[in-house]
Amino acid sequence: MTTKKHDSGTLYKVEHLIEASLKVGAIKLDPDHPFTWASGAKMPIYNDNRLLLGDFETRMLVGRGFQQILQNNNIHADGIAGTATAGIAPAVTLANLIQTPLAYVRPEPKAHGMQNQIEGSLPSHSRIVVVEDLISTGGSALKAVQALRDAGFSVDHCLCIFSYGFQRAVESFKKMDCQLHTLLTFPQLLEHCKTMGRFTPNQLQLLSDWGENPFEWAHNK
Repeated sequence: MTTKKHDSGTLYKVEHLIEASLKVGAIKLDPDHPFTWASGAKMPIYNDNRLLLGDFETRMLVGRGFQQILQNNNIHADGIAGTATAGIAPAVTLANLIQTPLAYVRPEPKAHGMQNQIEGSLPSHSRIVVVEDLISTGGSALKAVQALRDAGFSVDHCLCIFSYGFQRAVESFKKMDCQLHTLLTFPQLLEHCKTMGRFTPNQLQLLSDWGENPFEWAHNK
């Protein structure tokens, strides 16, 4: 039996993340047949980054991307905290790469036991970086940021795999004085699709229109 050899030194390139996401269906684009989000809104894109977990190289690609963000922006992290539940796995990968303590943050404190909201052991009064998988409005990530701050930690940065780029999220992070760093944004995704000829000009225009006005897009389509 031959054991598959993995490259744990996989370097991050946005093109690789886009192709991996499209291949496994972590990102789906269909301007002609929009998806219904939990809010009931019709959108031409759907994201499920949990589908990126199945492949070792892809997990490392995400982790190396986060590590690169920390290095490029001179961000010091005494610990990493993932958001429950989708932010936990990429947080683990990053924490392993930079060899730092790890925890995760629940949306609400447990109703039993120790009633913890923050699970894990982080150095007291230390600088923590939050890891989220997807940013839409930013609500869940910023809730984790606030929980960590309330517990006495310093949190100035949040990392995420993919962001739709909604203005609401931009304003929310600014209001919370927390910097958002994203591996992949919707404009980067759209530009790659244009370059690779993945859609017709009309479909690309529909996607571009959504990026400009996502919450009114279905009404104007």
